[in-house]
Amino acid sequence: MRLLRVQWPGSCSWSHGHAWGHCFVSGSLQRLCNHHHTHLFLSSRHSLFFFPFMGANLSKALGRLFGSKEMRLLMLGLDAAGKTAILYKLKLNQSVTTIPTVGFNVETVTYKNVKFNVWDVGGQDKIRPLWRHYYTGTQGLVFVVDSQDRERIDEAKQELHRILTDREMKECLLLVFANKQDLPGAMSPAEVTEKLGLHRMRDRSWYVHPSCATTGEGLFEGLQWLSQNVKKQP
Repeated sequence: MRLLRVQWPGSCSWSHGHAWGHCFVSGSLQRLCNHHHTHLFLSSRHSLFFFPFMGANLSKALGRLFGSKEMRLLMLGLDAAGKTAILYKLKLNQSVTTIPTVGFNVETVTYKNVKFNVWDVGGQDKIRPLWRHYYTGTQGLVFVVDSQDRERIDEAKQELHRILTDREMKECLLLVFANKQDLPGAMSPAEVTEKLGLHRMRDRSWYVHPSCATTGEGLFEGLQWLSQNVKKQP
């Protein structure tokens, strides 16, 4: 095993086999790439250490090094609940015009040093049997409810509990967005909590938060809760 050590501030570069990159300039990491096997360690004396490691784990290693985490989120809910609008408000900070999602959308949203990989899957009744194909590896379920849609809240409850009984979703966190709070007659978060039967859940961390996809109100507060709780996970 070959160990390389580089001091900074200053500009430097290194090369070892097919792995290459640029080091720190005045304490800022400008660029780091690798082809097969590089791992980066940072000492308390501000030195860089490189030694062979599997490249697929490089991003995770950097995450541990700098205190960041990744989290896989699955965003589900009935059709027209506002899932895609929430996703792109978080991603672009824009209110976008959406059409019913037939397949899925996936985007990365970074908040409070946590990189959320968000999978938004269509909620039409014919698509719901396909939800289970997205369960594996999910750390957080974001379930979006149309707070104005009182006629289908029982249907939303049934779908939510069906999701949570799957063994692949046993350990995941649950964030419920009580969406469309800007509309008249919208159910309060407390009412949504009651209608979904969440108080009977004793073995899962869950949180209900009011939201409005068009203005972005409440969305980052939801991510705040997720970021705090994912850091408690091993």
